[in-house]
Amino acid sequence: MQPHVVVVGSFVQDLTWKCAAFPAAGETVVGTFVTGPGGKGSNQAVAAGRAGARTLFVGAVGRDAFAADAKKFYRAEGIGARFVEKPPHATGTAAILVNAAGQNEIIVALGANAALRPADVPAAALRSARVVVTQHESDLRTVAAVLRAARRAGATTIHNPAPMRTDFDPALLKHVDVLIPNESEFAAIVNQLGVGPKPALTADAVAALPPEQLHAVCRALQVPTVIVTLGSKGAFVSQADGGTLFPSHKVNVVDTTGAGDAFCGGFAAGLVKFAGDILAAAHFGNAVAALSVTKFGTAPSMPTAREIARFLRR
Repeated sequence: MQPHVVVVGSFVQDLTWKCAAFPAAGETVVGTFVTGPGGKGSNQAVAAGRAGARTLFVGAVGRDAFAADAKKFYRAEGIGARFVEKPPHATGTAAILVNAAGQNEIIVALGANAALRPADVPAAALRSARVVVTQHESDLRTVAAVLRAARRAGATTIHNPAPMRTDFDPALLKHVDVLIPNESEFAAIVNQLGVGPKPALTADAVAALPPEQLHAVCRALQVPTVIVTLGSKGAFVSQADGGTLFPSHKVNVVDTTGAGDAFCGGFAAGLVKFAGDILAAAHFGNAVAALSVTKFGTAPSMPTAREIARFLRR
């Protein structure tokens, strides 16, 4: 059965430490440790798959124990995956610190993810997909090639420019139907293009912009739909005919790691579920993100379709 959502991106083994407060430079603190599957691309694929969309994840791994764990995880989830082995590269890893407030600090080693090439992505899957999702934890030339091919095939292209990188080429945006940055990523793109207010935007300044001004800056990016995720404030959706703010849901926050990925994957599944309705998909993605922060971890915290339906009924 052909996938409706294809996510091309990173698999990363998350190595997570939970502590009361982040250590200062030179300080050692005592915490607890857990490891599990992660990576922005993989997290988004898991979010879309668990939310009910027929999903395929395409990514690169090494030939090591973490790669074996990745394949085992996807088999257990029942989500389609194409893992391309890239020896002698190691499978990607992430060191994640989470404090008592649920906030996080992350270092990512891309490993095999940086070796993913356009030829590794099955063309037939892109031709059959309704939605194709990419991020910045793979080679950006591969990301651009995937977006071009998906656009030619008639799929809706979603790009999450995370993490923001110095080698990002704004020309990539012409292949994007829906751009989903957070405040800092949005500020970086706007500043690079020189289309925002002066002085240069910061993440805090983006969060403080009045809706009409945020909408105007979104329109300057010349992407059909821009969705700025605003953390605890929710998500702002900008389309040609206006902007809509979806406030965040009141939940018990345990761990915010992966919340942006939950939104992106939930939104992609929502586009399929609601036949391309952007606002309905954003409402759905907002619920997926809210539920994800009530559990510890990244991929394991992504909610199921049943959990999402129950949450939205409430």
